[in-house]
Amino acid sequence: MPSLKDVKMKIVGVGKTKQITKAMNMVASAKLRGAQARIERFRPYAAKYRDVLAELSSKVEGDVHPLLMEHEEKKSCAIVLVTSDRGLCGSFNGNIIAQALKLAKDKSAAGMQVSFACVGRKGRDAVRSAGYDVFTAYGDRMGSIDFALASSVAQEVINGYETSTYDEVWLIYGEFVSMGSQPPRTLRLLPLQTPEAGEVAEDDAKPSCEYVYEPQEEKLLAELLPRYVKVQVYRGMLDTSASEHAARMAAMDNATRNCNEMINTLTLLYNKTRQASITSELIDIVGGAEALKG
Repeated sequence: MPSLKDVKMKIVGVGKTKQITKAMNMVASAKLRGAQARIERFRPYAAKYRDVLAELSSKVEGDVHPLLMEHEEKKSCAIVLVTSDRGLCGSFNGNIIAQALKLAKDKSAAGMQVSFACVGRKGRDAVRSAGYDVFTAYGDRMGSIDFALASSVAQEVINGYETSTYDEVWLIYGEFVSMGSQPPRTLRLLPLQTPEAGEVAEDDAKPSCEYVYEPQEEKLLAELLPRYVKVQVYRGMLDTSASEHAARMAAMDNATRNCNEMINTLTLLYNKTRQASITSELIDIVGGAEALKG
């Protein structure tokens, strides 16, 4: 049985850990409010942007813009992976990374060369450990993301697709659904998937809208297609940021509860150890008294 001093030191140590996890929970809660407000404001814009562009691209031929053209030979694939910079958020990063590595494995099995553009240290380190090529990486930037960062990442894959360096471009990020759900999401950025290509919109049950465009569709696509890629990458970053804070809140809440359980268990052990020590001392005293009487 451990000594009273050892048990007491463990209780103190777990209590300090509990203070840290509780503070991290509060910090994540404060950051989540701002991140959640940003993604909730931006998500309708990104969704409608995609719907309009899909409807517009369905009215033109596939060769009017390089970003709409399907490459005949699929030799290379670029994956834009968005994760957090820090851990302590449960299985959040692990789920996104597992989804990305699964996609990379499938593309490699199909004979394609896979390379990554990573935003976030966790994804970058995992991809490099897995042996895949990382052609660009942005670490320690998820705490201060902006549209300029998304534009920089998107422009690299746009240039690569236009020069046939990449034949497909995918985006993988953590989607913020609710406080308790942040599943990984996979989206094909390039070439753009039109409804005829099998991409079903989220609000497909609603009647489709008929849009009137000016100027001509070809001129609009030249302006809108590159911006579409940037908008979707930025949405992925905002979603991942909000999901990270929600996942960290849940993880730190679970850690705090575990600390409380450990403190209760150690306190019970401390009382039992103290009671055993007192009982042992009483036995020694009684034994000594009986020996004096004898």
